[in-house]
Formats: sequence, structure tokens, C-alpha cells
Amino acid sequence: MVKRIFVTATNTDIGKTYTTIKLLEHYAAQGVRVGAIKLVETGVKDDVYPDGDLLLEKLQKLNSLFTVLNVEDIVPISYELPAAPYIASRGKAFDFERVNLAISKLEELCDVLIIEGAGGLFVPVDTNFMMIDLIPFFNAKALLVTHCSLGCINDSLLSLQVLQNRNIDAMMVFNCREKDSSFSTHSEPFFINNEIEVLKLHEDIDTICDVLYNL
Repeated sequence: MVKRIFVTATNTDIGKTYTTIKLLEHYAAQGVRVGAIKLVETGVKDDVYPDGDLLLEKLQKLNSLFTVLNVEDIVPISYELPAAPYIASRGKAFDFERVNLAISKLEELCDVLIIEGAGGLFVPVDTNFMMIDLIPFFNAKALLVTHCSLGCINDSLLSLQVLQNRNIDAMMVFNCREKDSSFSTHSEPFFINNEIEVLKLHEDIDTICDVLYNL
């Protein structure tokens, strides 16, 4: 059975696609057949998929079975307006059948499927579903990507708590960037003192991937 990992985040522009690529590279290096799907991407214009193109290029290097696929295979739903899917689609119902067909096709080619969400947990997908609702729907384990700049305590705890309240199996990873030099003094001590594990994407990728695989 294919392992499904849903990459979500505390907000937009936190590093979901970057994190997805890091997971793909790590699992592939261990001999695992990797795959990825971005369920819905907005901001797609003139056949340019800002995230989807990056994912497809990486997948075609890591899994030769993906060389016959195109970007629409890993981004089954897309819209031009760079907004929440509910807004970008003008309230159109999320096409679960289309996404399920895409997932079934991809899972014939891989052992681990990284499912990338859009924005944060409460981004509206349509009138009935938020992004968080898709995690259990697709029977996936969640990886919550958070940032390391000022405000990360609030953002991280809010998102982590709602995942826990919904009994969604999840772990949290910090995507620290060069500008986040104050994290170790301004935010990290809180997490450590409250026994909240601080796993950093660049430093702890081995542990992150191992834990996710066994969730």
C-alpha cells in the first residue's frame, strides 16, 4: 500500500513545495519510488505552474516512470487567479473524482506519495471543505510546515492544536531560512521549555522522513 503524506503549512509562502522536494529527494536516495501531487494550484497562467512545474521536473529526475507524465497529471486542478481555490474557482465544487483518478494513476508508479496542499489549514476549497478536511479524506498523515520568524509560536501552536483536536496524525517541521537568525533566542526556547520537539528541515531531514514513514 502506498504511503500518503500530506504537506500543509501555517500559511502561504512557508515552504510547502520546497519541503515536498526535500522529502522526495530523501526517500529517493533510500531507494523508495517517489511520487507527488499538488491537489489544486492557483496562480497558473499561460501554462506556467509555479509549483507544479518544479515538482514535475524533480520527479522526472528521481523516478523514471514519471518521464511520460505532464504537469496536469500532478496538478489535476488549476486556476488562474492567485487566491484560495474557493475564490479562484468562483465557488465551484471541488472535483474529488478527478483528484482521486489522478492519485490512482500516480500510485501505480510510486511507493510514497507526497500530497501538497494549498495555503494553510483553513484555506477554503469550496463551500463545504477547507484544506484541513482533505487530509483525512485522502487518508494521509500530515506534515505541518511552519516558519522560524517572529510570530511562529502563535502560528505553530494554533495549527498544531487544530490538527490534534481533529485527531489527525501529524508532525511539525520548522523551515528556517537565512533571515531567521533570531529563532534560537526569540522563539525556540519556548518550544524546548514546553517539550515541543523542534525538528528543522535542513538539519533533521533523516529523522523527519523516518518518523513520517512510520506514523
